[in-house]
Amino acid sequence: QVQLVESGGGSVQSGGSLKLSCLASGYTSGSYRMGWFRQAPGKEMGGVAAIDSRGRTGYGDSVKGRFTISRDNTKNSLILTMNSLTPEDTATYYCAASYFFDGYSYTQSLQMSDYKFWGQGTQVTVSS
Repeated sequence: QVQLVESGGGSVQSGGSLKLSCLASGYTSGSYRMGWFRQAPGKEMGGVAAIDSRGRTGYGDSVKGRFTISRDNTKNSLILTMNSLTPEDTATYYCAASYFFDGYSYTQSLQMSDYKFWGQGTQVTVSS
């Protein structure tokens, strides 16, 4: 099994920055895809950013140029660096991951259905 624990959420003013972390533990060897999703009150969950084990990344249109996804392999952590935050970025942010052991490389994805493991979420609130 795999456990994902997010941290780094909080409150910030518009234009500010935050860095979210997701610590993965358990059976996390093999190739992977990992991603960040978010859900605002009354809205559907959507993909924010994703990365795969070859370092390929993908971003939702609304965060391109502002958010950066990265992975700290030494700490087995996924990082989301968020800059130029706006109130529209207010949401609960979830870390997600899938791991593969068949020897194939799987590309990054912003589709929820492509992920098997999910964290509990961390709240990000941006005030104007």
